[in-house]
Amino acid sequence: MPLALLALAVVAFGIGTTEFVTMGLLPQIADGVGVSVPHAGNLVSAYALGVVVGAPLLTGIGARIPHKRLLLLLSGLFIVGNTASALAPNFGLLFAARVLAGLPHGALFGVGAVVASRLVAPERAARAVSTMFLGLTVANIVGVPAGTALGQQLGWRYAYVAVAVIGLVAFAALAFLVPHQPRGQHSGIRHELRAMGNKQVAIGLLTAVVGFGGFFAVYSYLVPMLTHLTGISDSSSTLVLALFGVGMTLGTLVAGPLTDRALRPTLYAGLILLAAALVAFYFAVHSTVPALVTITVVGALSALITTPVQMLLMAKADKAPTMAAASNHSAFNLANAGGAWLGGLVISAGWGWASPTLVGAALALAGLGLAFTGGLMDRNSRRSEVVASSVPDHAHAGAEAAAAPAPAQEGSTAP
Repeated sequence: MPLALLALAVVAFGIGTTEFVTMGLLPQIADGVGVSVPHAGNLVSAYALGVVVGAPLLTGIGARIPHKRLLLLLSGLFIVGNTASALAPNFGLLFAARVLAGLPHGALFGVGAVVASRLVAPERAARAVSTMFLGLTVANIVGVPAGTALGQQLGWRYAYVAVAVIGLVAFAALAFLVPHQPRGQHSGIRHELRAMGNKQVAIGLLTAVVGFGGFFAVYSYLVPMLTHLTGISDSSSTLVLALFGVGMTLGTLVAGPLTDRALRPTLYAGLILLAAALVAFYFAVHSTVPALVTITVVGALSALITTPVQMLLMAKADKAPTMAAASNHSAFNLANAGGAWLGGLVISAGWGWASPTLVGAALALAGLGLAFTGGLMDRNSRRSEVVASSVPDHAHAGAEAAAAPAPAQEGSTAP
């Protein structure tokens, strides 16, 4: 694996840290800017709003910019957004700064995934992308707990200063380690938008929204579940979240090789196993050791799904994969909002603190149904091509010149 992947992993580490560190510092932020803790929670939504809007917008604006230069520009915006967050004097400006910090999130991951896949041989593309994603999972083990502790001890602004410093390190690593990758003849906003019109891309994004909604329905309420049902103290919840990050890291390590060997089967198995693990968590949450083991497994399975969804979108977008790859992270944030909303809905209805696990399992199975639908469409498309190819040459000689390229095979990440 080339050193350039290390630079991309540092970028992912910074993104993961800034995305989740706010959740652990809401009381300190609320005191610092003079608002209530629930009101300060809107800062999490502000970042998510930036991701959802910024992924397609910035990817479209940068559609003709060479990948390395675009990565540097987006990293610069990341640094500015987090520096502004550290310096914001009131809640209104802090809200705007968090939106600004979220804008480059999806585009950085989208462009980074495309760059990573092109640094290695095609049969190792998923492993390269999963190596980049390792930065995000390690952020949950190291970056978020360390940023939270720093913010609690020295003040919440220092957490954002630390993230801005990570951004500077990532910027330097990108500048020195990532090679130049010129845009091809199919670059441009029209090509990217045309690729987004592919039905398989749309189904892939829906799979991400619904399937990952199952994960976020549980993750959003994990700490109150542990304190109310498992009996784990608030002071220990950070360590439990780090354990969850360990599971995500293990899942990411496995996801790359499996996706390179069989993309769709890895996605199917991940969603089935995630649904089963969430049901198991419903029963295990009342006992400490089973709950901690199940949390680790859920973390691993959630990460196992990430790489095949990303590679599927890039494959189906064909020669314009960047916007599809970036929009995947918009889909993740929509899954975050939708899953958290549905989980909160069943808790408010009096179904109990464990009820979001069953909602999550149902959403994972619904995501599986969408993934199967995409797989069936692929098979039907290939059958149609086989039938068409069996027609005598003189019957379709004039059509061959206009024939579209064959779609990706289920067991391969190649377009």
